[in-house]
Amino acid sequence: MTGAGRGLGRAEALELARLGAAVVVNDFGQPGRDGSGEASAGPAEEVAAEIRAAGGTALAHTGDVADFQQARELVELAIREFGKLDVLVNNAGILRDRMVFSMTEDEWDAVIRVHLKGHFNTTHFAAAHWRERSKAAGAPVYGRIVNTSSEAFLAGSAGQPNYAAAKGGIVGLTTSTALALAKYGVTANAICPRARTRMTEDVFAGFEQPADGLDPLAPEHVAPLVGYLASPAAARVNGQLLVVHGGMVAVVDRPRVQAKFDSKQDTFTYDELDAVLTPHYADRPPGETFAAAEVLGLKRT
Repeated sequence: MTGAGRGLGRAEALELARLGAAVVVNDFGQPGRDGSGEASAGPAEEVAAEIRAAGGTALAHTGDVADFQQARELVELAIREFGKLDVLVNNAGILRDRMVFSMTEDEWDAVIRVHLKGHFNTTHFAAAHWRERSKAAGAPVYGRIVNTSSEAFLAGSAGQPNYAAAKGGIVGLTTSTALALAKYGVTANAICPRARTRMTEDVFAGFEQPADGLDPLAPEHVAPLVGYLASPAAARVNGQLLVVHGGMVAVVDRPRVQAKFDSKQDTFTYDELDAVLTPHYADRPPGETFAAAEVLGLKRT
């Protein structure tokens, strides 16, 4: 479980432990949500200790999953300590928000590195493990991958071109992985969680926590879905994207063709495209973009 020292990752790690999983809690431990500050073993160690105090089994790993070798060490740690790996949950991420015309190369690279490359690194080594086990057994094995995307990919997020692109890339990685690993018994799915964490403190600044009862934006609303997708019950769920928050789960369909136009000639001309496409978009206000969230009836986050 990557990025499990705080927020969503912590809630998900606790839920997996509650369901009986032995958990390797990974967190690089940097205090800044932008990936700044000194790495610390504190967050990962604290969550692992919390799991053990509740009667569960947990180890801490404080490596940077965006580093290929350290991601290898994380997967190898789970295999060495517990004999095999059954579930990989990718959650680690940082934010470096800026409008696209102001974003620096480093701000782009850093977010793509932690989110997208971090997801790839752990997936690569977990997938190799499951493939080897399946070939040795001559049969499918048990494997689950749960990746973390975002509604920033679905609905767009003007000040997060790096984050939205990384989260979109994670969906592509997930569907490709799901197809590649299905024959080995492994499923791969992605979630778009909406929760109040240090990563979203600006987004939900105007939504105060209720005085009584569970916060609708609490990470605890998201964790059960991760537990389900990691379980045997979800064997038929593969290559899917699910939005989850506040007691709601929405299954996102693959993109569908909204309209189709055929040229009356061998190929379209500019004038012909103007004649069919311009009227099609005539009722849409200038600057408005397509958002899958509109279909889901969700508001932007």
